[in-house]
Amino acid sequence: MIRFFLRFLATVSLAVAVVMAVLDATRTIAVGDWVMTPLGASWMAVSPDTLEKTQTSVETMLHPFLWDPVALGLLKLPGFAVFALLALLLYALGRKPAKRLDPFAQRA
Repeated sequence: MIRFFLRFLATVSLAVAVVMAVLDATRTIAVGDWVMTPLGASWMAVSPDTLEKTQTSVETMLHPFLWDPVALGLLKLPGFAVFALLALLLYALGRKPAKRLDPFAQRA
């Protein structure tokens, strides 16, 4: 059940990464120069309230150090790359384990 949920989240993350990559590619073609939208700019455009609430929550509940260098560094990365990496990590966590051969099995 957990593997299914992790693979589902990986699929959703990959879909978001593809949508963000298509948006960046469209902007790149329109402008004629390479455009990579940072994750923070995309989040601010979609829902600025949740970004602000996340900032205050991280700074008050966890530690201010986790927001300023860590989270801000992550928010400056291209959004499609962050979601593609998240999809890869979630898929790796949710994949089925490799079938191991029994070392004591008789070989024909």
